[in-house]
Amino acid sequence: QVQLVESGGGLVQAGGSLRLSCVASIVSSRSMGWFRQAPGKEREFVAAISWGGGTIYYGDSVKGRFTISRDNAKNTVYLQMNSLEPEDTAVYYCAVQRIGRRLTTTLGEYEYWGQGTQVTVSS
Repeated sequence: QVQLVESGGGLVQAGGSLRLSCVASIVSSRSMGWFRQAPGKEREFVAAISWGGGTIYYGDSVKGRFTISRDNAKNTVYLQMNSLEPEDTAVYYCAVQRIGRRLTTTLGEYEYWGQGTQVTVSS
């Protein structure tokens, strides 16, 4: 069982920045990702990064504004969010992909999930 704890969410004005962190109990050889869910909407893909960091994917709505990174020595993945917009308001979830799978944006391929951290962007 892998446990994930997100932090770094909060309230920010449009145009501002936040940095989310996710510490995992163990992530050896696993890709990790960030998803988000706004009220009344389905959970959507935000960003994902392979174990070695050589492959990264972003959702279309965050490309050029968000950056995902990881520090395997700390079992931590980060999401730097810049130029935030009110449409980015959501609960952000960290997730660990099933072991042995290629990096994917598919929600169902992620095996373990954090409890989520709220990000609210005011206009």
